Amino acid sequence: MAMTPLEIAKVAAAAADDKKATDIILLDLTGISDVTDYFLICTAQNNPQMDAVVQEIRDKVAQTSGLKPISVEGRQRSNWIVIDYGSLVAHVFKPETRDYFRLERLWGDAPWVKLNLDGAAEEPLWKDDSSEETSRVDESADD
Repeated sequence: MAMTPLEIAKVAAAAADDKKATDIILLDLTGISDVTDYFLICTAQNNPQMDAVVQEIRDKVAQTSGLKPISVEGRQRSNWIVIDYGSLVAHVFKPETRDYFRLERLWGDAPWVKLNLDGAAEEPLWKDDSSEETSRVDESADD
């Protein structure tokens, strides 16, 4: 049976968590973007961890769904690696680059998918006193 984009995104999130990525966020872009259904955003502290997170995502998604990425960008000692699966785009950042680009703020209207992972972000990273509460989609019942 084919996996849904949400199931694939959760596998990728769990893979990032397995390699100790932090501030893991899964944004539901269905109905907001024509490009992809989900953005996975996470942080790795250094190049070896970035490489490990990216490889684990690729391996686990391939093992569970048979999917290979359409493309992987930013591999050459970058501060940001993007893995594009079509319905899922996974972003692995170093902390300073994630803070600079703030994709979760750019896509701030997108609901969060609740992740029950050690490395999952609990609150919007961009939230300040003037912002409204960010909506979340609770998909934990599907686990």
